[in-house]
Amino acid sequence: MSESSLLELQNVEKDFQATDEGGRLSVLRGVNVSIESGESVAIVGPSGSGKSTLLNLIGALDTPSTGSLVLEGENLGKLDELQLAEIRNRKIGFIFQSHHLLPQCTVLENVLVPTVARGNANADDKARARKLLDRVGLVDRLNHRPGQLSGGERQRVAVVRALINQPRLLLADEPTGALDRGSAENLSKLLLELNAEEMVTLVVVTHSSELAQQMGRVLELRDGKLEERK
Repeated sequence: MSESSLLELQNVEKDFQATDEGGRLSVLRGVNVSIESGESVAIVGPSGSGKSTLLNLIGALDTPSTGSLVLEGENLGKLDELQLAEIRNRKIGFIFQSHHLLPQCTVLENVLVPTVARGNANADDKARARKLLDRVGLVDRLNHRPGQLSGGERQRVAVVRALINQPRLLLADEPTGALDRGSAENLSKLLLELNAEEMVTLVVVTHSSELAQQMGRVLELRDGKLEERK
């Protein structure tokens, strides 16, 4: 693992039980990739190729059948669930196709949810939340609830929530998939701007060729193998 690498996957494989008789379905086969700190990377491939499975492994939401994932020098496979939960909260931000905002909470409260694991949100957390919401054009929506926002606005709140703990790695699974074209373009631009401004490594799983082409690198997952698209 080079000094500039944030994340390294070494011979990662993932399979699942396919039948009650014990058959196995191989989804990922010998995946090897190194991602540098500050990069923007798109993962593309056909539906059902294992893109979300791969993202879950990178995000420490699942474990590989074989192989290793090393994040900032830590082998995730050697950590217990409590340690993994701390890694997810402290070093990784998640954005999903569905925003997963809490409908009963305000925008500001939703953004501060990831800080709860460290105790109650402090003044610095609240100041950062307001600053980021201002950055994404939502400072006047602090006390609104998700039901009062557009789809694009809700997804921007989800982006801010993912960034609140200043993660080293930002993972996005089809972040523009549920948005109209204009909102999708705005969100794509915002993600890349925040990638630079926040110095956060960005890994996006997407079916959108427009979004993928804006990333610094494109990796294609096909038949369980991950290859660099030239």
